[in-house]
Amino acid sequence: MTERNGPPRRVLIVDDERSIRETLRMILEYERYEVEEAASGHEALAKVSERIPAAALLDVKMPDMDGLEVLRSLRERGVEAPVIVISGHGDVATAVEATRLGAFDFLEKPLQRERVLLTLRNAIEGYRLASENRELQRESTWELVGDSAPMRALRATIERAAPTPATVLITGESGTGKELVARAIHAQSPRRDRSLVQVNCAAIPDELIESELFGHEKGSFTGAVRKQIGKFTAADGGTIFLDEVGDMSPRTQAKVLRVLQSGEVEPVGASGCVIVDVRVVAATHRDLEEEIAGGRFREDLYYRLNVIPIATPPLREHLEDLPQLVEFFVKRFAEDNAYRAREFDEEARELMRTLPWRGNVRELKNLVERLLILAPGDSIGRDDVAQAVGGAAGEISEALFSIESLKEFREVSERLFILHKLERFDWNVTQTAQAIQTPRSNLYKKMEQYDIRRQEAEST
Repeated sequence: MTERNGPPRRVLIVDDERSIRETLRMILEYERYEVEEAASGHEALAKVSERIPAAALLDVKMPDMDGLEVLRSLRERGVEAPVIVISGHGDVATAVEATRLGAFDFLEKPLQRERVLLTLRNAIEGYRLASENRELQRESTWELVGDSAPMRALRATIERAAPTPATVLITGESGTGKELVARAIHAQSPRRDRSLVQVNCAAIPDELIESELFGHEKGSFTGAVRKQIGKFTAADGGTIFLDEVGDMSPRTQAKVLRVLQSGEVEPVGASGCVIVDVRVVAATHRDLEEEIAGGRFREDLYYRLNVIPIATPPLREHLEDLPQLVEFFVKRFAEDNAYRAREFDEEARELMRTLPWRGNVRELKNLVERLLILAPGDSIGRDDVAQAVGGAAGEISEALFSIESLKEFREVSERLFILHKLERFDWNVTQTAQAIQTPRSNLYKKMEQYDIRRQEAEST
């Protein structure tokens, strides 16, 4: 009987040069890897058909069948083990093609021992975690929940938009499920079997976002110690989700526009461009027409993105879905985190329907989890909800009124204010800074000054 899965540290070395194979074998066996060798692409495929390795080191330049052909054949056969491509003639086109075919990384000869070992460890561990996560995600996928008219209309729009190649712009308030919409579009599209690559444009510093999106060449800027493949290239054949696209700098907007117009990606420091086939889905909580009027967003990019507009409704516009959402969150938290599932009585649900829900469905999800953890009874009632939503204000009042000096009052009140706002915006620093009308750099300084960390708020 053929063995399909081998030990977690079995590595296949594929190279037509015996000296390279022997060198790599010595390096890996010293680190207690089990090593197999193949001197050709055909021999490699034969060995993999007998037993799948934990990872493979695969040379590009080989007679009869080169490394990219081997990689393509492995993926066509459904072999998902990580492959690290190595070459003595590194170039952008080869690296891009290897990445498109699913290579984990691209190493140039002469190989450096530490780099090989680090890449191999990352590949094996990353594949193990990804395999575990795929199993978990099948059981714990967050969904677009609700049977109200706004939610039915949203799902209908997704069903019409998903099969097309058109660019989609998702707009809506924070916490309304824009990421879920993007994932639903990809899952129902012809690209569903390829990558969905997500980029949070608000979370990446301006000086790094170009490198993150488009990649960079080794030595193209201070700190660029190796070549990096950008997110657009990694998403080739699939979908890229540009979350908070309204936060991109004008320079980055211009380069994204170029990709949309021509499909050309220009890595930072590169002398040429790479052609990619990517479906773009973007999202923002901003009013981009106002941003255009204020000179902060390109009008031509807006029209390129806004081919299919999709607006996610705020929770206050479909409160009839609240009981179904609460039931869904209770079930998910019980399954995923082993929380004790409990019913919300009618008085509790009635009070929840009167709340403003400025944080929308995300705020509701956080409240349900807080109540499942903190509420003492067998069911959750009106008093439990009232305490959960009003407890923070009570704690703030008690803390402030016990202060004796004006200086300490200012510091404590400012700290509590920042904590409250960060929690409201789900710890998105950019959105919080905009809401309280202060530069993001100043908010970071305040968080450092008051030793504000996310886990503190989550544990209260």
